[in-house]
Amino acid sequence: MKKFAAKRLAGAMLAAALLWAPSFGTVDAAMPDKTITAETERVLSSLPMMLGYPMNEDIKLEGFYKWYIKSGLSKLAMNNAGSPYDKPHGAYQMMKLEREVMDFFAPFYGFGADEAWGLVTNGGTDGNNHGIYFGAKSLQSQTGQLPVVYVSEESHYSNLRLADLQNLEVRLIKCDKWGDMIPEDFEEKLDPERPALVVYSMGTTFKGGIDNQAALNKVLEKVKPVAVYRHVDAALFGGYLPFTEHKDMVDRRVQPFDSIAISGHKFFGVDSPCGLFFTTKETLEKQKGYNPGYLAADMPMISCSRSTLNPMKFYWIMKEFGEDGFREQSASIMENAKYLKARMDEMGWPAWLRESSNTVFFKQPSEHIMHKYTLAPEFDERFGGKLAHVVVMQHCDRKLLDAFLKDLAAEAKK
Repeated sequence: MKKFAAKRLAGAMLAAALLWAPSFGTVDAAMPDKTITAETERVLSSLPMMLGYPMNEDIKLEGFYKWYIKSGLSKLAMNNAGSPYDKPHGAYQMMKLEREVMDFFAPFYGFGADEAWGLVTNGGTDGNNHGIYFGAKSLQSQTGQLPVVYVSEESHYSNLRLADLQNLEVRLIKCDKWGDMIPEDFEEKLDPERPALVVYSMGTTFKGGIDNQAALNKVLEKVKPVAVYRHVDAALFGGYLPFTEHKDMVDRRVQPFDSIAISGHKFFGVDSPCGLFFTTKETLEKQKGYNPGYLAADMPMISCSRSTLNPMKFYWIMKEFGEDGFREQSASIMENAKYLKARMDEMGWPAWLRESSNTVFFKQPSEHIMHKYTLAPEFDERFGGKLAHVVVMQHCDRKLLDAFLKDLAAEAKK
């Protein structure tokens, strides 16, 4: 796919802004003091050795920043306040670009053009907060009751924090050794007399556990709680799965969820925390309305002020790579994850990998290797005790993986 030219993007995005933007002169790139210089050197010195956390360190935004400074927008304060699906209020916003991003990605999660509503969030936690809040208010509007939140014991901790923040009862569902919710435990804890807000994990933090939505939905059909809302926490896996053979896992036409949250600073390669949140207009209509006069718009989202930079970066990346580029990147990270697992098997180092996962977890190596490659620790007696994992992202090429494997092999021989 041809690279998306910066000139063309500037013309398409902000022709009007460029007409009036004055010349701001040259940019002084010098660091303001020694502290920030030292911190910059500290961060850069750790690259490209990051293996333990799900951050795409192969960022492709240099062209964006050059364009952004040249355009004059770097001298302005902007704010996306309001729904990207409504007529925007004021000039200093990028709602059109946010809507373009949502319209592009919505079909990959099974949302039809006429039913989707969403926004670019401040990250996966913000997306989960919207999912839990929208779900609770939707269920309350149907039943007059606040729901019980059901979530796996290995789900991201933010789901527990957010339920606590919203004063909602939580019931933790036990997981099998792979990090998947156990349907039998879900059935035992599911209350038929109260609405159920179920948070499905699509890739747990450490093992890459994937809740079996079909099996859990059968439990819901059997127990029949008074009302049900399903939110999918798909922070990492929701980025790449739509572009693989496993795409049905995050397609609401196959798995009937009501909302989904995906991170933008993981697979998609935005360089600051952000994400996508999708739900339906039907769910939106069940939310309490807030219509501040000075904004001349309904404000259904939790955050009033939202970044304009994140939708702009998402738009740039979307146009730079498109579906074909995302498909190529998805194939690469999954192939490299399988490569890593196979090599660890060859050297006899205990390691595990789920079929649809990019996360290889294994017996924890020495503290030296843990530190050198920024590996995340965990403990699970079912897999022998101390564990670590590698989350294979775009920067984890064969050269980096081979360097890690070489160090691991040297340790195994001791």
